[in-house]
Amino acid sequence: MTATRGTRALLGVLFLAAATVGVWLLWLSWDTGYTVDAQTGATSGPYATWQVVGCVLTLVLLAALAGTRLSPWLVAPVMTVAFTAAWSWRAASTDDSGLWPVGAGLVLIGMAAGSTAVSLVARRVGRRLARRPG
Repeated sequence: MTATRGTRALLGVLFLAAATVGVWLLWLSWDTGYTVDAQTGATSGPYATWQVVGCVLTLVLLAALAGTRLSPWLVAPVMTVAFTAAWSWRAASTDDSGLWPVGAGLVLIGMAAGSTAVSLVARRVGRRLARRPG
């Protein structure tokens, strides 16, 4: 690995970590309110379905793009740690129940599985397309 290649990978990892935290900021950081159904008394939140779907789709796109540029074995841990840390920071500071570590564990598992799978597929597809004659 040359110095240029190492520097490029380091910059890629830093950009990926910042972009991953940016996804959390864009979709989830600003909504902290819960909704109570007046008829049933059921509480939901703090995120609406459309926020979570938008967040997941943006993370999939980010993992796919990163997987074509960086090793999936870098992409997965960087995205997992960055997103879980951002989510956990907010959850720990606003949770009165003490259950935020359970949520953080689920976020960690989901991010690890999702970012690994997406970046591996993106790497494989990118390499196949690069080998195509034409």
